[in-house]
Amino acid sequence: MSTAPTVYDVAERSGVSIATVSRVYRNPDSVRAQTRERVLAAARDLGYVPSGNARGLASRSTGVLGLCFPDYADPDTDAEDDDAAMLYSDQIIRGMERAARRHGYALLIAASLKGGPESLVAKVAGRVDGFAVMARTVPTEELEGISRRRPVVMLAGPREEGDHLDHLDHIEVANFDGQRELTRHLIEDHGLRRLAFVGSAEESPDVEARFQGFLAACRSAGVDTPGEPAVRAAMMTQAEGARAADALCDRDGGPPQALVCANDQMAVGALHALERRGLTVPDDVAVTGFDGIPLGRLVRPTLTTVRQPMLRMGEEAVELLVRRLSGTPGTDPVSLMLPVTVARRASCGCGPEEQTSVAIGA
Repeated sequence: MSTAPTVYDVAERSGVSIATVSRVYRNPDSVRAQTRERVLAAARDLGYVPSGNARGLASRSTGVLGLCFPDYADPDTDAEDDDAAMLYSDQIIRGMERAARRHGYALLIAASLKGGPESLVAKVAGRVDGFAVMARTVPTEELEGISRRRPVVMLAGPREEGDHLDHLDHIEVANFDGQRELTRHLIEDHGLRRLAFVGSAEESPDVEARFQGFLAACRSAGVDTPGEPAVRAAMMTQAEGARAADALCDRDGGPPQALVCANDQMAVGALHALERRGLTVPDDVAVTGFDGIPLGRLVRPTLTTVRQPMLRMGEEAVELLVRRLSGTPGTDPVSLMLPVTVARRASCGCGPEEQTSVAIGA
């Protein structure tokens, strides 16, 4: 095994002092941008990860696992509503924490709306033994460097061949199959033909897969639908869902028969907007979501959605990291596709809850 690169190597490669390298990671704003980028580029090339503490330097083990994800917090949700919302990332964190405790690890979390500065990623990676990261949260070149010295698991989004990260372990859910089954249910079981998909498919590989599942179900049933979402939301929040519902209601011809939202937060926002307009769900417009956050059971009408195994995703991420850390034989990357279920509830015209018993995408 090659010797791990040190701060001395980074300093020599970038032509700066050791103190400057330290400042780049501890106080990046104190270093000129050009110098900072030169240091970070040298660190990436070498696969250098800054050590988090003395214990890590001595034993090469911290007893901590890391998770980095975008900040999915909804700025339009009151702080006191956070527990009720239990957003997507919260459930993954709970799953990781539960599994980490079983294996004697703590969990270090970093959340950033725009992926965060490179120094944040490096700081987290330098304080953990293994690292889980949500798709498209961390620049590819950063993850390449980290993965040379730490096991890394990618969460969500399809594995993208040739993106220089296909050697990493990867976990995703059956986004395409789940959305296709839910859309099929709206068309075949409820007779709905005018459907509108709401979501920013370009920004999220998960949402893109859901949109493709929506298109597949529509085309299979002979339902005419455009090849892009009816509304592209700027963010996946309740406020964006409400704005999308208002926009669709104001279009010529009136609202569609169903709003198929790319996540539950937008679907809840759509429910509120339709209620303010005096429209009844599902009699006037059906509404569906995706994720299965607990808030969907609390709104009225209860939300029809695709329930993905968020807790299990977090648990499986830990299991993969622990397996790599334990030196278990087998070097091939692992790809897990976790199944989903459709929860049929009142917002599409079903009963209080008629959850499908068949796992989709298993």
